[in-house]
Amino acid sequence: MRSPSSRRADPARWDVARPGWPSRTAGVDMAGFGVPGGLDDGLRIVPHPSVMLVLEFGEGTSTFDDGSGPRPGGAVVAGPGFGLGGTVRVHGADIACLQVRLSPVVARAALGAGPAELAGALVSLDDLWGREAARLRERLADATTWEDRFGLVSGAVERRCARQPPVDPEVAWAWRRIARRPGLVRVDDLADELGWSRRRLWSRFSAQLGLPPKQAAKLVRFDRAVHRLVAGEPTAQVAADIGYFDQSHLHRDIRTFTGLTPRTVTDEPFLTVDDTAWPDAIPVS
Repeated sequence: MRSPSSRRADPARWDVARPGWPSRTAGVDMAGFGVPGGLDDGLRIVPHPSVMLVLEFGEGTSTFDDGSGPRPGGAVVAGPGFGLGGTVRVHGADIACLQVRLSPVVARAALGAGPAELAGALVSLDDLWGREAARLRERLADATTWEDRFGLVSGAVERRCARQPPVDPEVAWAWRRIARRPGLVRVDDLADELGWSRRRLWSRFSAQLGLPPKQAAKLVRFDRAVHRLVAGEPTAQVAADIGYFDQSHLHRDIRTFTGLTPRTVTDEPFLTVDDTAWPDAIPVS
């Protein structure tokens, strides 16, 4: 029998906070989470088109497990599509954290390492920011309001972005087109509009954003589709609107990214809470 404090994740019990002001840095979005009790079954990580930065500051602890063994949480970063196949789960108890979603366009400037260097893996922020990561977590723990915490993290990200060069403007433009028109943009058309060869676009995009443009388009399309399914829209309508060949095509993508079916994926806690935590969808920059 489970103890009273250990239960399946229930987003209805989470404390979810949003900044009361728009981000001062384009391509950056933040949300705060307080997750009471224990998580016996774990929280499945659903792949997302952004770079994920998680900063824990409470007394609780978490671990990430992809089936090969647990990794400590604390302060971690993961690239776009992290959790592919639905194999990564978060375990812990009484977790309090601030999560940042970074557009791949601004991730290198904010973190000091681009999405390609993250290679879809979980990386400790200590390895990227050094002692600054620990100092920031200490200040988050000392802060008494979510607004103060958002201000601390926003300031840290803003300062780092001001010191680092951006990605190529052509690559940023291609990402924005893909993010704003999921499933409806062809890579060949993007290359033609840029006056680049398909090979050049593939090479620059992959090197700077961590995944090739076609895979980026698939990930963005999946993200839009699965959130519309969570909102209760019919599978056939979602598939037709977002550029899938048919419902079975959508079904295969959801299975590839999450290991679930369109019916079961709609109950995933990280998705059901998204309309509250991330109303602005994908940070495109």
